[in-house]
Formats: sequence, structure tokens, C-alpha cells
Amino acid sequence: MATPRIVIVHRRTELQELLDRHATRGQAEFFLRTRGRSIQDVQERHDRLTAAVASLRTAVPAEWRRAEVERADLSRFLLAPEDIIAVVGQDGLVANAAKYLNGQPVIGVDPEPGMNPGVLVRHSPQAAARLLQDAALAGPAERLRCHELTTVTARLDDGQELSGLNEIFIGHASHQSARYRLTAPDGRAERQSSSGLIVSTGTGATGWCASIALERGGRPLPGPTDSRLAWFVREAWPSPITGASLTEGLLAAGETLRVTVGSDQLVVFGDGMEDDRLTASWGQEITVQLGGRPLRLVA
Repeated sequence: MATPRIVIVHRRTELQELLDRHATRGQAEFFLRTRGRSIQDVQERHDRLTAAVASLRTAVPAEWRRAEVERADLSRFLLAPEDIIAVVGQDGLVANAAKYLNGQPVIGVDPEPGMNPGVLVRHSPQAAARLLQDAALAGPAERLRCHELTTVTARLDDGQELSGLNEIFIGHASHQSARYRLTAPDGRAERQSSSGLIVSTGTGATGWCASIALERGGRPLPGPTDSRLAWFVREAWPSPITGASLTEGLLAAGETLRVTVGSDQLVVFGDGMEDDRLTASWGQEITVQLGGRPLRLVA
């Protein structure tokens, strides 16, 4: 068995991005001050993140390998089956990383406990360091106790596919009216014009999907480990040629929701990452179903 490798994933901090944009700390400070902000707050958040990453670095067992990657470089980073992924940042960073994983255990590390909901970044830096040390004593990644969180996958009829941990969005690139034919798992079909579809996992049911369900009076939604998805059509427009009767439902394992594109282009993206998307043109079919690669989040 290969020696485990810990891969620390993080984003560039706001301070680093400000320095990239403004070149000097003084110019960055002036920019923030003109907008009623203090660079001290930005510095403190930067310090907390760098301290959390440093804590993990020192906790990596001596016999393990180690690597670090920024969020922007994940799509080009080669992950291995024996990797253990430590994501340091906000909950959304775990979701961003999930689409690149294939069964590797993920430790979500919150560098600012109390500032994030902690749905996916469940461990303080100190607790994460102890997990790594315990794993080294008991055995590699197989000894890390994980919860398998459901994912959602969209596929185009040309073979392209994209997955998400929270949700998949299908609609117009600028969120204008999207035209398509929707076919539900029970065979019901309807031509629609709407501001798009959301297909959500139980993890995403606390976010975008939750707001839609709340506006409709509240709906039972799946839990993070449930083998079900919830789908909603946003603002379906009834007209002489489009309907608004097929606007929500659940997808069980093995069921698919089918969308046949009825306009020049529709886009498909996951977890709010609009830049990382698929584009489907007139007549193409998009199928959405339960993902085959759940996220293994360390408990």
C-alpha cells in the first residue's frame, strides 16, 4: 500500500488578493479605508488561515508525504487514491473540491470557528491535527471514520458530465428565460420557460434549495446522506406553448430528470461555480441523477 499523502487545500486570502491588485500594503490599506473598512480585520483573517495551515503542516506524520494546492489550481492538480484531503476555509471550499475527488477522505478545517456554519468544515485546526496523528497511529485513511454525503451529476448526451455536492443549476447563462422540455421520472413532460432548474442534494438543502422551498411554503427535503435529490423549477412562465405544472419533485436512486434544450444555449454548473460549466445547445438532452461518487467527509 502506498504511503498516505496529505493534501492541504486552501484559497488565497483576501489580503493576498488585495496585494495582487494594489501592489503594496499601503495602497491596499487606502483602498479599504475609502470603503469604510480596516486592513487590520483583513490581516487578522489572513493570520488565522495561515496559522491553521501551519498547524496542519506540523501535524503531518513524518513518514507521510505532503502537498498543498490553492483552489484555483485544483482542476490541474493530480490527486491519488491514497490521498487524505484537508480543506482549510469555508464550507463552500469543501463543495468546490468535491467534484475533483473520487473517494478520498476529506477533513474540513474551519480556521475561524464560530464565523462559519461548519456544515462541512467540522473541525478546528487543533482537532484536525489530532485526527492526523491518530490516523498515523491506527493506520492510514481507511481508519478515518467518514460520512458519505450524496452528490448530484448532470450528463450531456455527448458524454460530458459535471457533478456537485450542493446542487446543479440548469438555465440561461445570464439567468434570463430558459426554454426546454422537462421530463420527470414518472414520464410526465412539459415544455417550459423559466429562470432555470435547481437539483439539490441534502447538503445543498440548507442553502439555495432551502430558500426556494421556504418560498413555496416549506417542503420535506433530503438529508445529506440520503439517496435522494430535490428539484425545483424557478419562476416557470405559463403561456400558450409553455406550462407551469411540473415545477418540483424528488429523485430517488436510479431515477433521472431529463431536460431537452429548446433554445440556442443552456448552461450547467454545480455549487455556484459558473466559470466551471457545461454548455448544451438546441436539441441536446441533459440528464440529472444521483452522483456515483459520494463525498467521504471525516466525522
